[in-house]
Order: sequence, then structure tokens, then C-alpha cells
Amino acid sequence: MKRVILLVATNFAVLLLLSAIASLLGIDRALAAEGINFTGLLVFAALFGFGGAFLSLLISKPMAKWSTGAQLIDGTESSTHYWLVETVRRLAARAGIGMPEVAIYEGAPNAFATGALRDASLVAVSTGLLESMSREEVEAVLGHEIAHVANGDMVTLTLIQGVVNTFVIFLSRIIGYLVDRVLLKNERGYGIGFYVTVFAAQIVLGLFASMIVAWFSRQREFRADAGSAELLGSPRPMMAALARLGSLAPGALPQSFEASGISGGSGWMALLATHPPLEQRIAALQSRAPGEM
Repeated sequence: MKRVILLVATNFAVLLLLSAIASLLGIDRALAAEGINFTGLLVFAALFGFGGAFLSLLISKPMAKWSTGAQLIDGTESSTHYWLVETVRRLAARAGIGMPEVAIYEGAPNAFATGALRDASLVAVSTGLLESMSREEVEAVLGHEIAHVANGDMVTLTLIQGVVNTFVIFLSRIIGYLVDRVLLKNERGYGIGFYVTVFAAQIVLGLFASMIVAWFSRQREFRADAGSAELLGSPRPMMAALARLGSLAPGALPQSFEASGISGGSGWMALLATHPPLEQRIAALQSRAPGEM
């Protein structure tokens, strides 16, 4: 609940900050002279920017189950399922969060965690991960996902996504207004220049926004790796799991859950990668190994 309140508070904070900057620089008055309702546009951008990100977070669990075909387990299905559920229970208790739902889905090696609340999350692993890793390595991966939940990474990335969405929607329309009214001298409604410019600006600004979100996602991966090391009392199991993952062909996740998986796509350029290279993650854990926590 605290994180949901933080989400709403951040929304208002962004609105206030943009309003203050615009007022200080006289941007709101300049836009008003061009017939642009600054406050209305700002509220529109924030509602759609944060609203879309917030809605995605709220429906993340059912969407994750639907898109991956993940099936919930309670541990009664087999000895492996029992071990999996009890390992998640033990790690969740150690991390101080509520017991997540546990699920398994068919696919190549991967795992993910999702959910809007720390005490009502979902942790899912693929059949490929269970078949290709030792129990110690799987436990390390589960620790990584539990750390994502305990750190509130899903909400944090939603906040960041909401902020950048707001700026993309707001700035693209400002640019569109200026091109249409100032450069093309359109004085009646919105001309074709407005719509074309907004479309193009959203693509360009959206690309930069994705780079920002991806950078934050990579930092959260390092933190989740460290969280797994703390939960298990040693960084070595997580190092072994990452090394094993490097020798396999990780399974792809739906884009909306990629950032919370154990492994994600690198994107068409490094700046769009949601996960750091495995070598960097192992090196970061290696620095913890000499003292063994």
C-alpha cells in the first residue's frame, strides 16, 4: 500500500515540478499566447503517462499467467514442486515479505517475479530452468526474484516509466503545437503538421525514455543479484547460476515482464538492454566473494 501511495504522490510531484518550472521560465504564459492550455495539457499527460503504467502494474499478475501459461502450484504435485514452494516460502520469510504465489511455465531457462504489492506477488520459473540447473542454482535464482519483490522493483520501474511517459506525451504535444502554429502558421484548430509532428516526436522521445528506463532496470538487476547473495549467505550460488545461464539459451519473456526476469533480451543496442551482461553481474558478485558476505 505504501508503494501505491508513493506512485500517486510521485504523479502529483511531477505535475507540481513541471508547473513550477514552466511558471518560472514563463513557458506557461508563452504557450497561453499561442492558444495552448498548459495546465490542461499537463494533467492530460500525467493521467495517461502514469495511468497506463499504473494499470499495467495492477494487472501484471494475471497478464503474466496468461502470457506465459504459468500454472500455480502449492507443493502437493510432486517432491520437486514441494521443494520449490518451500524454498520460496523460506526466502520470502527471510526477506520479510508475504508468501508469493508460485508458478511454473513451459519454456527455456528463465524466471520472473511480478505484482503490485510486496505481500501479494508472483514468482514463476520455467521448466527449462528447473531441468538445467542444480537446486542450489535454482535457489539462487529464486533469491534473485524474491529480492526484486522485497526491493519493490516493480513499483519503482512503474514510477520511472510513469514519469518518462508523462514527459514524452507532454513534450511531443508542445513540439507539435509549436510546429503547427509557429512554423506552419496554422491558426484554425490542429493541422496535419500537429499530428505528424506529435507522432514523430513520440517515437524519438519514446526511444530516449526507453533508454532511461532500461538504465534503471540494469541497476536493479545488480541489486537483486546482491539481494540473492544476502538471502543465501554467499554470492557463490548466484555466480554459479549466472555462469550456468551463460552456457544456455535463456527463454524470452513478454516485454512487460522482461525487466523482472533473471535474464532479458539485450535489445538492438546496449542502451536498451534491461539486463547487464552476465559477465558484469558475475564480476559484481565476485567482489563480494573474498569476505563471503
